[in-house]
Amino acid sequence: MAVIIQKDTKILIQGFTGKMGTFHAEEMIKYGSNVVGGVTPGKGGQKHLDRPVFNTVKDAVQETGATASILFVPPAFAADSAMEAADAGIKTCVAIVDGIPSHDMIRIKRYMRRYSRKEKMTLVGPNCAGIISPGKSMLGIMPGHIYKEGRVGIISRSGTLGYEAAQQLKNLNIGVSTSVGIGGDPINGSSFRDIIEKFETDDETDVILMIGEIGGPQEVAAGEFAKENMKKPIIGYIAGLTAPKGRVMGHAGAIVSAYGESAVEKVELLKECGVTISKNPSVMGETVKEVLDRK
Repeated sequence: MAVIIQKDTKILIQGFTGKMGTFHAEEMIKYGSNVVGGVTPGKGGQKHLDRPVFNTVKDAVQETGATASILFVPPAFAADSAMEAADAGIKTCVAIVDGIPSHDMIRIKRYMRRYSRKEKMTLVGPNCAGIISPGKSMLGIMPGHIYKEGRVGIISRSGTLGYEAAQQLKNLNIGVSTSVGIGGDPINGSSFRDIIEKFETDDETDVILMIGEIGGPQEVAAGEFAKENMKKPIIGYIAGLTAPKGRVMGHAGAIVSAYGESAVEKVELLKECGVTISKNPSVMGETVKEVLDRK
């Protein structure tokens, strides 16, 4: 059983007929993802990429039975799109969108409190690469050909570092069970802790590679949770070892504002939690291999 998405997961594209929605929907379909339709308000009843277009997510879910969606909408409309997906019964929503205002993300998270834990939609992102379970399904924008099917779970704030890790593992003939890009914004839908907890119960995942960066408490919170609750080994890499305090480094969330948020501090705290640290991005794959060889 793959984490979050399965081979038969029915997927909707929100913003289906737009340029980005069309391009990435085509890539997902080529990969083998079960894309059953899409949503573009005002274009309901049409066909696009030989799949139906709906005016609302609710209509699309009723007609197709979709349980997952991916957002390719302008940042100003992303919050409403995510909340619409939740209300329509979507179980997993990936927000690829970059530039969603932080107060909109707060609004989404507050809105989601109306749902019980069992009914609550899993939101991944924003500003992320999405999710891929190699050989099964892709709900994202990553280059699918660099992912080999296997038993390493990847969680990354950075899309490109997630790709780099997957390619390094493939070069070492090591595969990936599921890779999840949680996004680099300061407020996101799913945290490292949320995803490593899913990997712990996944019988197709043996080890977990967690790729973080400066800024925010998420990586250390995940390490502390793992120390008390997890049996599977975790390998960590933290980007930004040379970043000066107070400097924004690309991602909106990558700014050090408190103790424990610099890369050096995170590395030390994660080591105390029993996480194996990859010294630099070029040896992430080799570090995973060393941990696997010790198992």
